[in-house]
Amino acid sequence: MTYEEYNQFCASLPATTHVVQWGGADVWKVGGKVFAIGGWGDKPAFTFKVSEISYELLRTQPGLRPAPYLASRGMKWIQHYDEPGLSDSELKDYLQYSHRIVSLGLSKKKQNELGLNQN
Repeated sequence: MTYEEYNQFCASLPATTHVVQWGGADVWKVGGKVFAIGGWGDKPAFTFKVSEISYELLRTQPGLRPAPYLASRGMKWIQHYDEPGLSDSELKDYLQYSHRIVSLGLSKKKQNELGLNQN
């Protein structure tokens, strides 16, 4: 996945905002909370939040690693940084799931304001 494809996909998710910060990384947020980070290197690298089970499954897979800085602070974030990593389809699924995890952590009032998790 390219950074352009990553940005297009994240922009398609509900109630997202985009900022460039942390040394030029493309940071995507929902309700003001980060759910995905693209950048920090010459090769495309994508960082996203995962469940505890997904973290255990993904953290030792080739091309994936616990996200620098975030995982060292006990947070369950994975970075896709090299081949083989995840397919574009799998990466999109994890980005979408990260969006959902983060949006569910917002207050019910904020979720309602943003039209999230209404089902």
